[in-house]
Amino acid sequence: MATVAFHTLGCKVNFYDTEAIWQKFKAAGYEQVDFEQTADVYVINTCTVTNTGDKKSRQMIRRAVRRNPDAIVAVTGCYAQTSPAEILAIPGVDLVIGTQDRENIIPLVKRFEAERQPINAVRNIMKTRQFEELDVPDFAHQTRAFLKIQEGCNNFCTFCIIPWSRGLMRSREPESVLKQARLLVDAGYQEIVLTGIHTGGYGEDLEDYSLAKLLRDLDQVEGLKRIRISSIEASQITEEVLDVLNTSDKMCRHLHIPLQAGSDEVLRRMRRKYTTAEFAEKLRRIREAMPGVAITTDLIVGFPGETEELFREGYQFIEAMNFAEMHVFPYSKRTGTPAARMDDQIDEEVKNVRVHELIDMSERNQLAYAQQFVGQVVEVIPERDQKGALEAGMLMGYSDNYLQIVFEGGEELIGKMCRVELTEAGVNENRGRLVNVEEKAPAVPSAAPAAAANW
Repeated sequence: MATVAFHTLGCKVNFYDTEAIWQKFKAAGYEQVDFEQTADVYVINTCTVTNTGDKKSRQMIRRAVRRNPDAIVAVTGCYAQTSPAEILAIPGVDLVIGTQDRENIIPLVKRFEAERQPINAVRNIMKTRQFEELDVPDFAHQTRAFLKIQEGCNNFCTFCIIPWSRGLMRSREPESVLKQARLLVDAGYQEIVLTGIHTGGYGEDLEDYSLAKLLRDLDQVEGLKRIRISSIEASQITEEVLDVLNTSDKMCRHLHIPLQAGSDEVLRRMRRKYTTAEFAEKLRRIREAMPGVAITTDLIVGFPGETEELFREGYQFIEAMNFAEMHVFPYSKRTGTPAARMDDQIDEEVKNVRVHELIDMSERNQLAYAQQFVGQVVEVIPERDQKGALEAGMLMGYSDNYLQIVFEGGEELIGKMCRVELTEAGVNENRGRLVNVEEKAPAVPSAAPAAAANW
């Protein structure tokens, strides 16, 4: 049997896409092996969000070539989309396919086998207007299923290369999303995470349909217990979305809303489409519609022109927003973006100090948010312990408001809805006590490809 190995760099959407590509190889009769083993085909799904992403992608491509010089080396993803010639110049690369046409990967592999000539299958992503249908029927170790509902982004923030690697906004047809959601529920999943490059922009390119309408339609899917949005911009939380958050009993009390900076001047330089006042008002409305909601965010520290004064101004605003958790990144130059050409680049040491200040704030916030729920009973769906991090007889899962809770219980509870009392709050991990289990919950599939195990 022919073998295939995968290595995925970058974001959760890339991991989803790798899973979808694996489904194509699986249907063609391939067996998946670990990337460090000898395989007949290596697929490297690349990232280009930073210059480091490009470098790491090249390293993994060369590692595959060294592992088996006779193997077919196929490179896909964002770096493949933006720099196909650069990748084909690496000795041993046989096939480059970007962020579209992945459904043709098996015919392209067969074409290479027949012709033995390197193939550049990358097309101009800016001309693509159709969502590429790539389904994933199951996810290794996960009791949450990811469902990709859109691709691309129209924002063109000054620090970001993604519109050039993923193309412009395109939404998946509602009927297709709902059909896949029902199939995932039939496969045993009780929670679906809606994902994409600019997830909250879903529907902006559709006639008479919106994210709010999709959420209402998903709310009607029988057997589905939880709907989670992977990420959404503040401006995309419309009155209709607020109404869904207020009325749906399936929407998770967790929204990831990227702020990026707490200073209006820095936001303007980033070309973000909101002010701090607008952002604060939107968070107030969300908390009003969904009491107890965990709001998490992304922050970029040390953006060009962020003086000490602007950082302090931003720090105060971020503190006032009271996020449940913050993902903090030092600004990293991305060649080809306006921000990389800006004057007033910030010293790396200064960025490092600021990053740690915000990480300390994030940890204080995480603990304070979790402490509100000590003594309360929350619903947790335990997941498989793929990293071997838990003590024997312990389970881990997430509450609807994204608290990671560890509690005592047997493996038969994996994938079932458990009611757990939170007994001890922590920064990344909380302790709990099993109260009871919802009976007749469908079991989640236990075997699926390893490419998703990093989620």
